[in-house]
Amino acid sequence: QVQLVESGGGLVQAGGSLRLSCAASRMTFSINAMGWYRRAPGKQRELVATVTNRGTTTYADSVKGRFTISRDNAKNTVYLQMNSLKPEDTAIYYCNARSVMDYWGQGTQVTVSS
Repeated sequence: QVQLVESGGGLVQAGGSLRLSCAASRMTFSINAMGWYRRAPGKQRELVATVTNRGTTTYADSVKGRFTISRDNAKNTVYLQMNSLKPEDTAIYYCNARSVMDYWGQGTQVTVSS
């Protein structure tokens, strides 16, 4: 099974930046796409951004122009650069890897203060 380890969350003021990282291990050859989802308090989990093996990216409308997803295939790592953060970006961010099934990281807390 694919294992995912996330890092990079924390507390930041509005307008600030954070960079999340997610390293995949085990059966990484089976991964077709990786991405980030988030769950805000009282809300359902939502897609933030994804990137395929070919580099095709998808973003939620709410983060377009502020967040950038990238992938280092040699390191089996996906990154999420988050700029111009807003309080509504506060959530637990989960890394996702998609192969024949979905794999999830443990989540990392991002808190943006106003």
